[in-house]
Amino acid sequence: MSSDNPQQPHVKPDFDQLANMLVEEGVFVVSPSELHGLLCGQLAAGARLEPLTMLQSVCELTDINALEQENSKVALIQLYKVSETELESAELGFELLMPEEDESSLAQLAEALGCWCQGFLAGFGLYSKQTDKSISADISETLRDLAEVAQISLDIDDDEDSASDLMEVQEYVRMAALMVFAEFNTAPDAAQNGPEDRLH
Repeated sequence: MSSDNPQQPHVKPDFDQLANMLVEEGVFVVSPSELHGLLCGQLAAGARLEPLTMLQSVCELTDINALEQENSKVALIQLYKVSETELESAELGFELLMPEEDESSLAQLAEALGCWCQGFLAGFGLYSKQTDKSISADISETLRDLAEVAQISLDIDDDEDSASDLMEVQEYVRMAALMVFAEFNTAPDAAQNGPEDRLH
């Protein structure tokens, strides 16, 4: 069965699907991984954007006036919603949007991981000022680590050891994103624990 239909509910568009969408929209400066990182960074900072606002933020990132294809809008809204669900899930099922491992070189995978981190930091930076929580030392260190990964060297050997190292870094980035998200997003039940603070 083909997975090219972006309108399947609750399914995150894959890397190739988004790559084709970006080309159709005339976007050549932003990768699918960076785009996913941007949206996840916004979510991790506590932002919850309405679809039109989110689509506008994508247009600003990609330096276009508007999305021309309806399928592009549908795919991006799905990407945002599914990413939000994954980040909120207690099962830690969140995954970075990356190229297929068996169809990509290690340099391509490393580049995509670096782009994802760049997008995440950009999205987080745009919206982190909305929170009144100061950033903890642990989160500051995590953000610095992500900034280092964003500068990852693409000059790596295509061998088993390098592949294993890259997968370890990718898993660290995945867990780091979940850690940042947990810091700035209150669980729904915890948000309701404030009545005793009211004056009577």
